[in-house]
Amino acid sequence: METYHPRSGRSRHRKPRSNAVSTHLIAICVLALMFVIATALPINMGVIAFVGAFLVGTLVAGMQAKGIMAGFPAELFLTLVGITFLFAQAQNNGTIDWLVRLAVRAVGGRIAAIPWVMFAVTALLTSVGAVSPAAVAIIAPIALGFAAKYHINPLMMGLMVIHGAQGGGFSPISIYGGITNKVVNEAGLPISELTTAFVSLGFNFAVSLLLFFVFGGMKLMRQQVPKAAAGRSDPIGPFGATVAVAAQGPQIYGDAENEAASEERLTRERSSAAVGAIGTPGGAGAGAAAGVALNEGATIQQIVTVAGLVALAVLTLLYKLDIGFVAISIGLLISLMSPQVQKRAIGQVSWPEIMLIVGVSTYVGVMQKMGTITWVGDSVASLTSPLVVALLLLFVGAIVSAFASSTAVLGSLIPLAVPFLQAGTGVDPIGFIAAMAVASTIVDVSPFSTNGALVLASAQHIDRDVFLRQLMIYGGIVTLVAPVVVWLLFVVL
Repeated sequence: METYHPRSGRSRHRKPRSNAVSTHLIAICVLALMFVIATALPINMGVIAFVGAFLVGTLVAGMQAKGIMAGFPAELFLTLVGITFLFAQAQNNGTIDWLVRLAVRAVGGRIAAIPWVMFAVTALLTSVGAVSPAAVAIIAPIALGFAAKYHINPLMMGLMVIHGAQGGGFSPISIYGGITNKVVNEAGLPISELTTAFVSLGFNFAVSLLLFFVFGGMKLMRQQVPKAAAGRSDPIGPFGATVAVAAQGPQIYGDAENEAASEERLTRERSSAAVGAIGTPGGAGAGAAAGVALNEGATIQQIVTVAGLVALAVLTLLYKLDIGFVAISIGLLISLMSPQVQKRAIGQVSWPEIMLIVGVSTYVGVMQKMGTITWVGDSVASLTSPLVVALLLLFVGAIVSAFASSTAVLGSLIPLAVPFLQAGTGVDPIGFIAAMAVASTIVDVSPFSTNGALVLASAQHIDRDVFLRQLMIYGGIVTLVAPVVVWLLFVVL
């Protein structure tokens, strides 16, 4: 409402502006409260976000339900369903296990290559659509089993798995990549999908290389698997049956996005009984059967699945087809070959993760309609220099993500940074988005995040209290150092 000042003869908007500011502050406080509740309680943040969108939209912004639902990311929803469904198919029909066995066989008796195999396989899984905690849940028990058997530093091995998962996480057909690219494209900002992907992979690879040498990599390079062990015709190659054993014992979860891995974990626990029977008393029959299955080459289903993953990349990257429709179409083709596997894969779609992402996106859509996103961008940009603003946003992303969901952070902080990037501050949007991608995910090494907790739970024959302290120290260092490094590399330079 416009008011008139009698002395100056000029109209002004003090009261409406105050009301608008209050409205924006309420929306921001509700968003912060979502992170607090989802971190403190085992409640999916997406559920909280949907309720927040409804309450803030109707009570604060005066929106109708149809207007609130207009912010629902239908395209992103289809993308997430498609790629997680396809990945579940690959896990259930043994394609993932087959790829792991091939990678392990490829290193022969070179112990120093084992951590890099785990890095590469985990990166591959997340790059083709695996949720990061699910990929770590699959590979961490295998990797830590190798660490215990061949005296590899468990901290180094666990961190290699996590950095591998985060390194592959921003490919154009991945979960993180899909979220980031969708938000940036909708904002009309320039983006290079491959730049973000390769920056994430390169940065995590560089950190892993440093960790490898700091934690005894040179010593490992001088070691070989004993010839007696290397010469055995074990079902899965020269390293024994450890690689075939799925995760055992309780898993620890730290934030909302971990729920996406729960169904995958249950499936692996059911199947591990047959594999774990190898070499156990009274389990000779089951062990022989498992050994035969593991000795066989790739099945038709596995070959078709690998071909499907390659086709997914080609059709979406080169021909620009919708990734959600393509992924579901390939999943249907695989399903026709084995309907029973498809039935289980439907249940393994990362519904909690999808709920989290679409819920937060819907709430952010409400904030955009209210003008809160623009208001925040304008306010932050006016506080200090653009470079300092960029650094502050990177620190916020890193700190929040160390305790909460990385996907939620990406879905909420990038929209908050859009007005700042559109304001002609001189900060390169492509470099900043790449820096935000790294800063908001590399901190998942924290034991308070899902990935760090999974590594802690998978470690064998160690003092867990000491291992926990090591993860906490490393996580703290990464949270403080990574934002500064990526800021210097991709924003300042």
